[in-house]
Amino acid sequence: MAENNEFDVADLRREYTRGGLRRKDLTAEPMALFEHWLRQACEAKLPDPTAMCVATVDENGQPFQRIVLLKHYDEHGMVFFTNLGSRKAQQLALNPRISLLFPWHMLDRQVIVLGQAERLPTLEVMKYFTSRPKDSQIGAWVSQQSTRISARGVLESKFLELKQKFSNGEVPLPSFWGGFRVKFDSMEFWQGGEHRLHDRFIYQRETASEGNAPGTGWKIDRLAP
Repeated sequence: MAENNEFDVADLRREYTRGGLRRKDLTAEPMALFEHWLRQACEAKLPDPTAMCVATVDENGQPFQRIVLLKHYDEHGMVFFTNLGSRKAQQLALNPRISLLFPWHMLDRQVIVLGQAERLPTLEVMKYFTSRPKDSQIGAWVSQQSTRISARGVLESKFLELKQKFSNGEVPLPSFWGGFRVKFDSMEFWQGGEHRLHDRFIYQRETASEGNAPGTGWKIDRLAP
């Protein structure tokens, strides 16, 4: 029982009954299954289906997490954009190992990606930056992400100042704004199941020691829930 009027979360539970994941449902490589699940998340009209939790660690091994939007994916990796002075970008500069989590709760699904982040070339960053709405471009100039500010008014005043400055022209790409591509080594798919008998499958990139050239295939295992 909760004491001192605390909200007791211990008894909050439900059954996961939205379906299963069997080996016959799996694709030969993980990106095909990821794309199938992402399309279903979009078709189900989930809020922010491309939202992912990005986890990094600092120089002391302290983990940090935040929600970021996936902006591109293909066989080469998953892409997101950020201020290069942000906490996550600084941490990735020291340790490029990264974890992504897609939490599709309404479908009783989640996908976990492990890999390494690398900076995107300027041309690729510019291509995406110019595709953004102009107010979002200006917003990138306004915020020195993760720095301390005295009040929200500081941001609003700077936004209005820059909006006036760029009112009759294009917004240039800030030198401190860029992106990362996550080249993944493993991808885990979780589908909730009844009685907590969830289905979990992990794809791990095969190595030369397993009889293949590095990166040419995937080893698939079922994990206990």
